[in-house]
Amino acid sequence: MTSIIQITLKGIFRDRVFQGIMALAVLFLFIPSAASLSMRQVVETSITLSLSLISFILLLLSVFLGATSLWKDMERRYTFSVISLPVSRSSYLLGRFFGLALFLVITAAVLAVAALLAIKFAVLMYPPDRPVLWGALVLALLFATLKYILLVGVALLLSTVSTSFFLPIFGTICAFLASGITQQVYEYVHMPASANAVSPFLKSAATVLYYLLPNLAGFDLNVNAIYGIQPNPNGLMITLGYFLAYTSILLGAAALLFDRREMQ
Repeated sequence: MTSIIQITLKGIFRDRVFQGIMALAVLFLFIPSAASLSMRQVVETSITLSLSLISFILLLLSVFLGATSLWKDMERRYTFSVISLPVSRSSYLLGRFFGLALFLVITAAVLAVAALLAIKFAVLMYPPDRPVLWGALVLALLFATLKYILLVGVALLLSTVSTSFFLPIFGTICAFLASGITQQVYEYVHMPASANAVSPFLKSAATVLYYLLPNLAGFDLNVNAIYGIQPNPNGLMITLGYFLAYTSILLGAAALLFDRREMQ
C-alpha cells in the first residue's frame, strides 16, 4: 500500500497540481488589504476570507482528484498493470485514498501557514477588539481538512460504480451541497409545529437521507475561529468519531464494490 501512496503523490506532483496551489496561495497576500475595506472588523474579515479560500481550494482538490483518480488509471490501463501484481484491489484503492488524503493534508498545511501569516499581519496592522484564539483557528483548519478527506471517500465510492468521471464529480458536488442542509431539514420535519405540514413519507425520506448522506456541518468551526469562541471538546470528539466511522464505512463499501467490478 505504501508504494501506491507514493505513486499517487508522485502523479499529483507530476501533474503540477501543487504548483497551481502555490499560485493561488499568492492571494493570501491581498487578504489584509481586502479586509481593511471592512473598517471595524479587519481581523474577523481576514479570518473569514482565509478560511473561505482554503475551503474552496480543498473542495476543488477533493472533488476533482477524488473523482478522477480511479477513472484516469482505468483509462490509461494503469489499473490492469497494478492488479496483475501481488497487490489486492482493496490495497490499491486504500493506497489511492491515503495518497490523496496525504496530499490534502500537505496542501492544507502549506495554505494554513500562509493564512496564519496573513491574519497575523492583519492583527499587527489593525489590533482587534477581542483577542484571536489561534488554537480555535488551527482547529478550524484541521477539521476543514478532515471534512474534505471524507469527501474524497465519497468521490472514490462513486468512482467504483461509474465508468466515467461525470457521476463521481457531480455526485460528490451534490453530496457536498446536500450535506450542508441535512441537519436543518431533519430538525424541521421532526418539529411539532411541522407535524401537519409534512407527510409521513417525506419525514421518513428526510430521515433516511439524514443518516445516509454525510453531515459535514459539524466540521465547520469557522464561527469559533472568527469570533474567538472556544470549541466544545465533547463536540470535537463526537465529530472526530463520526469522521472515523463514516470514512471507514465509505472505504469498506468502496473496496467491496471495487473487488466485484469487472475490468474491461
